[in-house]
Amino acid sequence: MPQYMLLIYDDPTASPAPDSPEAQKEFAEYGTFTEDIRSNGQFVSGAPLQRTDTATTVRVNGSGEAVLSDGPFAETKEWLAGYYLLDCPDLDTATAQAARIPAARHGSIEVRPVMEIPGM
Repeated sequence: MPQYMLLIYDDPTASPAPDSPEAQKEFAEYGTFTEDIRSNGQFVSGAPLQRTDTATTVRVNGSGEAVLSDGPFAETKEWLAGYYLLDCPDLDTATAQAARIPAARHGSIEVRPVMEIPGM
């Protein structure tokens, strides 16, 4: 079955404060969603990510040395907040599941098919 990566982009200025009752309600909605996709066999993996101020970007320069910098490269108000990897029969099913992710109400969910490479 094809796999789809659901990348959760959140706008921290639009999402509820982490310790607010609204955030607790949203965390409960994530729990319900995750349990549903587990029980129907679509869940492969998923996890929330720490905020971008904890990120380190790695690039290799022309002489082969790793160059590290704090944070993500892209300047954007949305940040990659987490992901789900799902087994879905088709893109329509994957996008229907993406629409159920709570952050879709104040951020965006990028749905991308996982590339299958023979022998890997």
